[in-house]
Amino acid sequence: MPAALADRLRRLIAGGGPIPLAHYMALANAHYYATRDPLGTGGDFTTAPEISQMFGELIGLWCADLWSRAGGGDVAYVELGPGRGTLAADALRAMARAGFAPAVHLVETSPVLAARQRQTVPRATHHDSIATLPDDRPLIVVANEFFDALPVRQLVRTLDGGWRERMVTHDGERLVATVGEQRFDAVIPEALRDGDTIETSPVATGILRELAARIVAQGGALLAIDYGYEGPLAGDTLQAVRGHAFADPFAAPGEQDLTAHVDFAALAEAARAEGAVAYPIMPQGTLLDALGIAARAAALARAAPGRAAEIEAARHRLVAPDAMGTLFKALALTAPGWPAPAGFERRQE
Repeated sequence: MPAALADRLRRLIAGGGPIPLAHYMALANAHYYATRDPLGTGGDFTTAPEISQMFGELIGLWCADLWSRAGGGDVAYVELGPGRGTLAADALRAMARAGFAPAVHLVETSPVLAARQRQTVPRATHHDSIATLPDDRPLIVVANEFFDALPVRQLVRTLDGGWRERMVTHDGERLVATVGEQRFDAVIPEALRDGDTIETSPVATGILRELAARIVAQGGALLAIDYGYEGPLAGDTLQAVRGHAFADPFAAPGEQDLTAHVDFAALAEAARAEGAVAYPIMPQGTLLDALGIAARAAALARAAPGRAAEIEAARHRLVAPDAMGTLFKALALTAPGWPAPAGFERRQE
């Protein structure tokens, strides 16, 4: 455990008692992302854009098609948590081929990753908050594996049948989970009372609501892709990944990636609350198939026959049900009056 973070956590707990899981997750991930590039074989995990250029290219064409059918004009491309900038670079290359050259705005809080992004996408404007994004033009926002790293709050059913918040305390040098004293029985939805854990992310829904309000006011759209589910659903999905393997979420805060599955239904509800049009959630594989990943894979294989097996393996990993195809979901929302995004045309609610 990094000494500075360990000391801070111990001081927080010593001064005020156990801290909420959401607070712990926020502190741990802030340190983690601020101090490293976690991506790739030498890191802790690999995201879809790092698996294949096909992913970013198809997202770029999705953006360009939507821009064109919305009437063109001055639009900003926004990416949340852009990693190394790989998705943005691939997407912008595909957009340029389609005649779409938007201003690029990247929202990133990690100085390490922001430095990498400046090399990959040198013309981008960086922001450490969505509050400073342009307010004078439509926004097309892409969030790939962004919402899963935001803090979650958990309420757990205890042995006496009551519901209490999951907290983090320490047992000597070890950090461990515990439960708080305050009961939350009155706020538990009837549909979830048979479960053992209820998980929410007020931070995620707050960010989504702010973005949806901006899109409704300015025009535009948002595409969020992440691993998750369509709630409401009871269960504990908190997990840690280190060196491409699962780890104890409390063993080394700040040294491993903490994530939780995204409740896409909650995000869609937040968007609709702000007046945005939210389309039914679909699996990542279904979306990529609709956007033409098979044709793109075939074209790449024809251009580089020696890489045909590698290209097909990447396509399979992105779309197959036994890989990322169904575990990862996609949510699209638009401003009222904007056309239905590609892949979602027949899925509007």
